[in-house]
Amino acid sequence: MQLELNFNKGKHVVVSLSGGMDSSTLLLRALNEYETVTALSFDYGQKHRVELERAQELVNYLNENGHKVTYKQIQLNGLVDLLDSALVDGGDDVPEGHYEQDNMKATVVPNRNKIFASIVQAVALSVANKTEEGTDIALGIHAGDHAIYPDCRQEFRDADDAAFREGNWDAERVSYFTPYLETDKFGILQDGEILCEELGINFDEVYKRTNTSYKPYPSGNSDYKSASSVERIEAFIALGRKDPVQYEDETGEVSYEVAESYVKTLLAEYSEKA
Repeated sequence: MQLELNFNKGKHVVVSLSGGMDSSTLLLRALNEYETVTALSFDYGQKHRVELERAQELVNYLNENGHKVTYKQIQLNGLVDLLDSALVDGGDDVPEGHYEQDNMKATVVPNRNKIFASIVQAVALSVANKTEEGTDIALGIHAGDHAIYPDCRQEFRDADDAAFREGNWDAERVSYFTPYLETDKFGILQDGEILCEELGINFDEVYKRTNTSYKPYPSGNSDYKSASSVERIEAFIALGRKDPVQYEDETGEVSYEVAESYVKTLLAEYSEKA
């Protein structure tokens, strides 16, 4: 079964906001297309907890510029000692390189999207029942989602949705909004440019309030060598814009041009090996 897409969207939407580039753009898309927007973030003991600070900063910026978001951070950090992943406190070092490399499997967090999905579904159904109107769940699924992450695959999403509908009354009131199914990270960033203009907000102000790095420095600055950062910079290179976040390495803060040069070299080397 494929996830049901709601092309006659209702007034309400619930967005899972990680604080990263993709979900932040999805939040902009939701604001552009729905009357009420609820955004949820999750603290599960991730090393890159700065993403939660960025998510709050972005919501504050949007609210200050006339775009209301109801926002909650859900505390799941009691799980941190029980989860086996390089992404959580106490886990192994986050590997560097390109996402296609096998060592990136260390960044899988067991059942993460299932945990998040259950909470988002519960909130969406509650909104639907309270308002007696349809509510959508906005998902940032895109063509670049990785085979490394089983819980990003369509098969998982369909099975999870089937369990939700089997286990809840009135689940038919909840549908899905998945605007990026046919595009990749570059396409999402392109959409972000358009959305910033349509919403009357500043592109750099939005995206400097996002975090994609899985290995941020204590300062909160992003690294540029972990796979998630490489992908982000690759998208900005394709867009022809400077990434507004501050990058850092073992020498201290570096310019975007240093990060860009590193990624271009890495991608060239990877291309030669492919």
